[in-house]
Amino acid sequence: MSENKKTEKVPVKILLIYSTFLYAAWSAVHFWVEPWIDSLENDVLSAAVIEGVFKNLIWTLPALILIHKYQDGLFVGLKEMFTPNKTCVKYLWVFPAMAAYIVLGLVLHGGSFAIKGTFGADDIIVVIFVGLTEELVFRGWLLNATERIGENKALAINAAMFLLIHFPTWIVSGAFVNNFVSFGFVSIIALSVIFGLMFLRTRNILVPIALHMMWDLLLFMWY
Repeated sequence: MSENKKTEKVPVKILLIYSTFLYAAWSAVHFWVEPWIDSLENDVLSAAVIEGVFKNLIWTLPALILIHKYQDGLFVGLKEMFTPNKTCVKYLWVFPAMAAYIVLGLVLHGGSFAIKGTFGADDIIVVIFVGLTEELVFRGWLLNATERIGENKALAINAAMFLLIHFPTWIVSGAFVNNFVSFGFVSIIALSVIFGLMFLRTRNILVPIALHMMWDLLLFMWY
């Protein structure tokens, strides 16, 4: 990394503007757009529009533009984060480890390994786009741009922001209070840290994207 890249920084103003837009726009989609789409009673259409269209327009597209524009101030540049490297192989053990954790939880709670009858195309759409959009935005952009303040601080801030983006979904679904009473929110924080560490250690966004997709897929199939 050149000295220029070491001293270059993503302006805090840009991060604040992007974050404000992200939370405001995504909240608007959940509170006003999603109820109307859900009224059409087509789960596949709803998932495709919300996750495939709105989420990419609000989350991914602006983030990719900013990553390209400010990549000299990022921990990992745009091209490098999409290029597999030898370090990625070193962390492949995380995939079976996280899968084993889900399996263990299923066994302890007396669950079944049979695929749920409600699992369908809408779930697959969500798995694909959630993993892609959330990792590009929260790890590929926000964590990438704030790593300069120190790894631990950046991971903590990223985890708090990742938790906050789930609030509109929980409020609309009526699960907000339950996720705190049951300490379900802790899993969101833990996952953010794991995905973040995978990105920082491998310098590759494909690893946390694939890990996120695998996690969601197993949960949707069995839980």
